[in-house]
Amino acid sequence: MALSKAEAEKLHQRLARASEAASPPGIPPLESGDRLTRDEFERRYNAMPNLKKAELIEGVVYMPSPVRHKGHSKPHRRIGAWLTIYCENTPGTDAGDNGTIRLDTDNEPQPDAMLFIEESAGGRTSISEDDYVVGAPELIVEVAASSASRDLHDKFKAYRRNGVQEYVVWRTYDKRIEWFRLRGQEYVSVEPDAKGVIASSAFPGLRLHVNALLNGEMKKVFAELQKGLKSKEHAEFIQRLAKKAGGSKSSSKSK
Repeated sequence: MALSKAEAEKLHQRLARASEAASPPGIPPLESGDRLTRDEFERRYNAMPNLKKAELIEGVVYMPSPVRHKGHSKPHRRIGAWLTIYCENTPGTDAGDNGTIRLDTDNEPQPDAMLFIEESAGGRTSISEDDYVVGAPELIVEVAASSASRDLHDKFKAYRRNGVQEYVVWRTYDKRIEWFRLRGQEYVSVEPDAKGVIASSAFPGLRLHVNALLNGEMKKVFAELQKGLKSKEHAEFIQRLAKKAGGSKSSSKSK
């Protein structure tokens, strides 16, 4: 049943009071639409420990709505499983789920999933002293409702500008997966091959059977991934990462 104008106003006031109570005196609460620096965003976010997700995208605060199961939670879990299997079989890489990234001074996103090469193995990201990812991961995945989502607009621009090598967007309501690869300073769309598979350029051996994922055929998704993990390209990639990690350790010792 729709709320009356008076009831809606009372509800708004209660929510506002609850939001203010969640942050210490003197620190304003985060609100969607706020335009903040990254430092101020973090100050307010850290003062609200009960808040599970907020993002700063191109200087604007976004606080997502409650998450639906089929539209987000379930696809999110499946993407996480796919990346976890790859990561656990590829020493020198790391993966994250809903982790905050200090991307640049105007952007602190919290993507659904990310995969990156560890700094010690030649990656561009690092982990800060207070345990945040700093810099652009090689691959980011977002689960979005449709093409109208900010994941394909402001986030798209921020990820491209900061050099995220591959950006995957699963548009759940549209039943589409879009895979973008950075070429120069622009993202180009990558189409599946004749077998319906997209192979990552940043992570040799990371293979995705697109239709299988869209249809929830996870055994088929994992079988395709296993082909990649058993490939010559994947073995050579592990060797390159190990060599860089070994060189990094030798360099640290010499200092």
